Amino acid sequence: MYNYLDFEKPVADLDGKILELKKLAEEGDALDTNDEIARLEKRSAEALRDLYRKLTPWQKAQIARHPDRPHCVDYISKLFTDFTPLAGDRNYADDDAVQAGLARFNGQAVAVIGQEKGNDTKTRLKHNFGMAMPEGYRKAVRIMDLADRFNLPVITLVDTAGAFPGIAAEERGQAEAIARSTAACLNVKVPIVSVIIGEGGSGGAIAIATANRVYMLEHSIYSVISPEGAASILWHDSTRAKDAATSMRITAQDLYELKIIDGIIPEPTGGAHRGKEAAIEATGNIINVALKSMGNMDRDMLRQDRRDKYLAIGRNL
Repeated sequence: MYNYLDFEKPVADLDGKILELKKLAEEGDALDTNDEIARLEKRSAEALRDLYRKLTPWQKAQIARHPDRPHCVDYISKLFTDFTPLAGDRNYADDDAVQAGLARFNGQAVAVIGQEKGNDTKTRLKHNFGMAMPEGYRKAVRIMDLADRFNLPVITLVDTAGAFPGIAAEERGQAEAIARSTAACLNVKVPIVSVIIGEGGSGGAIAIATANRVYMLEHSIYSVISPEGAASILWHDSTRAKDAATSMRITAQDLYELKIIDGIIPEPTGGAHRGKEAAIEATGNIINVALKSMGNMDRDMLRQDRRDKYLAIGRNL
């Protein structure tokens, strides 16, 4: 059974009936339930398809935050080999919200940087729910500098509600750390490919997503502020998050239309959490295509391409 979202209740009800019938069959009930199970499974699949054909921005935000979506560590374990994590910012401490290191992607040496939320209470606390401290962004800068020195492509996996907003983070220079990480993205002379795999929240996301090629999973979101935060500021009412999500144009489809991102990675029907392997494989294919598209660009061209990309945003709207 999946963790169903509120708008998936019709599917949850059907799947509940299917589960009950399967339990009856396992207990040796005399009734033949196979035909009824098949009929309900067909109805459930159709209901799921219908729901996901007409998702609202707020519903997409809920899917992007689904606890069962594949996380950064899942992508790293499936897409990369010989992953060697590198810890610490060489200044203050390590930050488990940012996973970073060197690995091989299809045999090619690369640097990997990603944001990890965790998948249960223990790991969520360990990774601070994916909200990085300044040392996390300084670690990212260190990895990017290393990649630039050894001419390694950088692949980033973005999944954060935003940088950690606590007092300790501000005391240690959160804004400066984010700015330096964004500047490092713009300055390195190697290819950078970024994928928004869940939430892309504010400067906490763009600090590692200022890339040559930026992609989003079909039901991920990318925004300057969370819908709840925007609703609190605009209307002093966080319950209007649905309205804010629609107004802010946070979905992959909106951002592709606005030319903020370079492509959309399709997810299985029902979201990446219903087909983790397929979602991760599709992401790997897109990363591979992106790296090949930049294969003939020299170091100066790569940096200029990245700068031109961001200077052009908004010009033709």
